[in-house]
Order: sequence, then structure tokens, then C-alpha cells
Amino acid sequence: MAKDGALLFSYAFSILVFATSLSCKAIDSEDRKTYIVYLGSLPHDDLFSPLSNQIGILERVVQKTSAANFLLTSYKRSFNGFAAKLTEQERERLAGLKEVVSVFPSRTFQLQTTRSWDFLGLNQTAKRNATVESNTIIGVIDSGISPDSESFNDEGFGPAPKKWKGVCKGGQNFTCNNKIIGARYYTDAGASDAVGHGTHTASTAAGNPVKDVSFYGLAQGTARGGVPSARIAAYKVCSVAGCPTEAIMKGFDDAIADGVDIITISIGAGSSAPFQQDPIAIGAFHAMEKGILTLQSAGNSGPEAGSVSSVAPWMLAVAASSTDRRIIDKIVLGNGKTIVGSSVNSFELNGTSFPLVYGKDASSQCVDSDARQCVAGCLDANLVKGKIVLCDLAGGNAEAHQAGALGSILNTSKPDVAFVDPLPASGLVSQDYDVVKSYLKSTKRPRANILKSEAIKDDGAPVVASFSSRGPNQIVPEIIKPDISAPGIDILAAYSPLAPITSSTADERRVKYSILSGTSMSCPHVAGVAAYIKTFHPDWSPAAIKSSIMTTAWTVNDTKTSPAEFAYGSGHINPLKAINPGLVFEASKEDYIKFLCSVLDEGSVRLISGDSSSCPAGSAKVSPKDLNYPSLAANVKPSTSFTINFHRTVKNVGLTNSTYKANILSSSEVDIKVVPDVLSFMSLNEEKTFDVTVVGRGIPEGSHVSASLVWTDGTHSVRSPILVAV
Repeated sequence: MAKDGALLFSYAFSILVFATSLSCKAIDSEDRKTYIVYLGSLPHDDLFSPLSNQIGILERVVQKTSAANFLLTSYKRSFNGFAAKLTEQERERLAGLKEVVSVFPSRTFQLQTTRSWDFLGLNQTAKRNATVESNTIIGVIDSGISPDSESFNDEGFGPAPKKWKGVCKGGQNFTCNNKIIGARYYTDAGASDAVGHGTHTASTAAGNPVKDVSFYGLAQGTARGGVPSARIAAYKVCSVAGCPTEAIMKGFDDAIADGVDIITISIGAGSSAPFQQDPIAIGAFHAMEKGILTLQSAGNSGPEAGSVSSVAPWMLAVAASSTDRRIIDKIVLGNGKTIVGSSVNSFELNGTSFPLVYGKDASSQCVDSDARQCVAGCLDANLVKGKIVLCDLAGGNAEAHQAGALGSILNTSKPDVAFVDPLPASGLVSQDYDVVKSYLKSTKRPRANILKSEAIKDDGAPVVASFSSRGPNQIVPEIIKPDISAPGIDILAAYSPLAPITSSTADERRVKYSILSGTSMSCPHVAGVAAYIKTFHPDWSPAAIKSSIMTTAWTVNDTKTSPAEFAYGSGHINPLKAINPGLVFEASKEDYIKFLCSVLDEGSVRLISGDSSSCPAGSAKVSPKDLNYPSLAANVKPSTSFTINFHRTVKNVGLTNSTYKANILSSSEVDIKVVPDVLSFMSLNEEKTFDVTVVGRGIPEGSHVSASLVWTDGTHSVRSPILVAV
């Protein structure tokens, strides 16, 4: 059992990551490190040579005739920039050049179904536009893909869409087909998935329907993606050691130029970064320019406040929540008491009960604190053989398996999510775990049994996952992030037979379908919905698609999570409503440029835009809250009266003649007025503006006020959350 969310990398390969980072540091005698040099948009000049320009810039600071030898990667298809090995002095000189937007170090990012689509209402009989769906291409930037999976069989598929400009460069023994129409790789020796993550996310978004799929009999059903007729282009930017910045940006550079329609990327850092230093925000901006919406996982660092890492307004950040199917595992103690835990335990123990031993009593070489947690190398094989081990740390199952224990009972801080275990195991919340410890002490011969996991119905869903990263947005608090929540717990989807299924090196099992949890799993759900919307509205902008998803979301009444907007954003995704939102909030490249003027200097904005954009000065400067975003947020000073004005524009995409009335759902702590409070449309695509004024008498430090604006015409409900925080 892992300590954090889906967390495929972080819980399986942390040692490998550490070893790799050490080897990289030892290579360069000049203490050169990998940096990304972002130069903005490509100039609109047919004679301009990006590579020559990049080498020329590098030569100005390296001051060696062999400057090109330090160039690692050139970004020249969709935006301008490069990755290079630089000393600290060279980095400083580069950062001072007027042609340069930013210079930032390469980081290692980490990778962040049968029932979930039915839970969302997008079942196999849902209305579809099959022909357009077949011409829709989803770009999956991840750990590669398994081309032999039945989820990617191309039976019944015609040739790739004519708009496709990509290639199949998947390496040796990799073959594309009419389902997987493109593959590229930037790490390892090919596009095949050795981790399992990329295969899982791709099949969740666009996998074919495959009947009678399960994980060793668990969660049995038909596995399918949101848009099963869509095509997939795989961009492998991750290996078992992680996802380097330079590879992520190269994946975007190619995906945009290849002609994908939607990009899904379930990769993130541990924290947010300024837009000009975030490779995913940079890539997504240039994708937006070409009409491509990027969807990114919000992160698995919850429930800490401010932990969301996907914060750019031109992307859709996706949180993880539960479905109405929950996987549980029961423990039966020797005294007859049954305790319900969580794990994906596919094993059945033959017998009624087995000896139970505490980790600290099964170790002869570790201090008590490590032995209690079953830290790697602590358990004595002779003391755990044929026994169930009690471990104070959720990660102790790997050591229990390695030492040859029969099973393990673990203390977990994530009781709402089940992880695949290498042996019979179950995770318990502290209160239930203490019950087992008390029983252990109460008898000379403690015994227990761990039953095979089972799936039960959870009528309380959806609830945000404990591991799902929360707001507020640490870069621009006026933009609520995450934007939306979607299924991300116990998701069954295709998996790579090349990849291990648990963190235990002694677990040699391989599967074609596996159960994973994380915002990595929720992100491709929303990517599938975005593609679904695009099949009905091929000409809609990324902002319109994003707006339709956000304003039609189910409202989540989670009294345990406050404010709910920091966990769920606008709510839980509702695919069938999203194809007919009524009104949308549009935002163009020019709108985002104005937004960037509020957070960056004018020179950087001009390089990013690729034109002569100028930023307003003084009182004309635009506030981030004035971006035409589907949600409304502002920060105020504590315990001080405030008046906040929001200006918004909506476009009619519903009925030709329609009248919308404004409804405010709010507490008495603030007074909210909408002017005008009635919007009358006479034609499709007609736009109307309105202003929202929020007046309050003061909010205590660390507090907030939540409300909602809902425009209704009797058929459509267009909801925008309003959040004022200190």
C-alpha cells in the first residue's frame, strides 16, 4: 500500500530516482546542469531558422566554438526554446538577454475504467457523433503506451484523419495502427510503456470497449474510454526515473505540430511554479493558440492547502473524487471481531486464522521505531514466516512481502483509497488499527485472517480524495484551481504487461488491466469528456469547452471540505449536461495576454505572444480577476470592509431566442448584486456582458465566503462559483 495517491512512480521507484540523480551530478566536471531556455513564440518569418538562432544565443554566453555541444534539445515546431547544459554564470548571462523569457532548471516531474463512465452517466447508449469522434485525436503525454492491448485494437477503424501530421516513431518492436496513429519517445529506447501509467490514462480517455475485464476477479465489467472511437497519439516523456522537464516540453512541441485535438497530461510537480517557468503551462499556452485544450492532473499532495500544482488559466486542472463503487478488505480477528479496511487484495488465504505479530517483535536488526513501521530491511524472515505482520506505516507491506510474511495489516492515512498489494494486506485508519494492536496485546496467541477484497456500493459518492491537491492557487489566487473534479479512486483500465503492479521487487505478477488511484486517473476522464464535447461542437475554442465543463458540473455538498471550491473547483463533472451548456465564457489568446500583463513584464509578454502586444499602464492595468473565467474569485484584507467588482461576458450557444435570469445562492455574510440580472438573446453566438458586485463587512483571518451565480432560462443552468478569501 502506498503512502500517497497513484503515485505509481513515487511509491515504486524512489530509489531509482535517487540513484539516477546522483549519477547525473557525477558526470559533469564543469558543474553544468540542464536548464530550459524559453524564448516565447516562433517568429512569423519563413526565413527564420529556430535552431540557428538558438545556437547563436547559446554561443553568446558559452563563449566556446563548441557551444552547440551543450545544446540538448531544440523546441522549434510549436514554440521557441531549447534545453542546454549550462554553468551558473552562463545561466545568469542568458537570463539577462532581452530575447529570453525565462531560464529555469530541469526538474523531474512525477506521474500523478469499468464503472466510472457509468457513474458519470456517459454509458454505452449515450448520444454520440461517431464520424466526428473517429476524426478526434487525443494526445497523451505520459509514460508511453502498450500497442498490443485489446483496448487499442484498431478493428473497424479507418485510416488516420487527413489532418494528422504526426508519425509513428515508437522504436524497435513498436507498431502503430489505426487506433494508435502516432507515437514518439524522448526517454528510454522506445515508446512502449514500462510503467503502466500511460497505458492506463490513454485507455481511460479513449480505450475501446473490452468486455469481462477485471483485476483478478475484482471490479469486473466492460472497460472503456470516454470516446472509444477517437484516435490516440502517444508521447513518451517519462521513464521509471521520472519525467524530465526537457522531455515534457518536447512532447508539447511535437503534439501541437502533429495536429492533436486534446492533450491530456497526468504529470506534475510537487508545487506550482510561475507560468514562465512551468513547462506544462508553457506548452499548454502554445497549444491553446492552436485551438487545443490541455487537461492536467491537479496533483496528489492533498489534503494540504495550496498544494495544487496546475494553476494556469488556459488549462483545465482536474481533482480526484470517488465513484459509487468502493473496494474494501475485511480483517477477521481471532476473537471473532471483523474490521473493514481498504486494499486491492486479490489473494485468498486458505484457513480460518493465522498467527499475528507486531513489526517490532519481528525484527532483530532495527531500532523499535523502524521495526514498528516495517522499514525496508527490518523484518526477520524467520520471525514472520507463516504470520500476518502488523506495521505502523502503510508502506510496510513491501518489506513484509520481501521478508516472506503471509500477510500484513497496515496503518494508513488514506482510508478512502485502496492500493494493489503484493500479498494479503489491508489498510486501517488509526482508530481501527489501534483495535488490532489492543487485541494483539490481550492474548498470548493472537491470530487473524485477511479476506479477499470485494467491491461495495458507496452511496455517498462523489467525495474528493484525501490525496487530491487543494487550492488556493499560490501563483494567482484570483483563479480558482483545481477547476473540476472527476473519478480518480479505484479506476480499472488497461495496463502494461511490462510494468510491475506493486512496489515490491519480489512481486512478479503482470496484468493487462489494473486498478490505480490518483489525479492521474481523473485527468483522462475529463479529457475524454472534452473530446466528447468537441465531437458535437468541432469549432468551439478551448475556453468554450472548458466553460461548458465547469458551468454544468454537479454541485458538491461536502461539509467536511471547506471551502469546497479549493477541493472540487466548480464541482463534479457532468458529461451529458456539458454538451449543451446554454452559455459559455469565451477567452481568446488576446485575453490571456492581457491576463499575463498583470503578472509579467511587458518584454516577456511580447516574446510569449510573438507580436507587438503592449501592456496597459497605471490605472488601466487589468486585474487577474477580470479574466473572463467561468469562476469568480478574489482575495481581500482580513476584517476589513470590501467591495469587489467582476466583469464577465457570456455567449449564447443554447436556444436562438432565450432569456436568462440571474439567481444568487449565498449566505448572509455578503451582499451580491448582478447587473443586469436578466440577459435576453435574439440569436446564437450573441454575446452579453454583466457585472457582479460583492460587498462584505469583513472576513476574519484565514476565512472565506462562498456563493454561486446561476443563470437559468428554464432549460439550462449555468453556474459560476464565487469565492472571496482572506
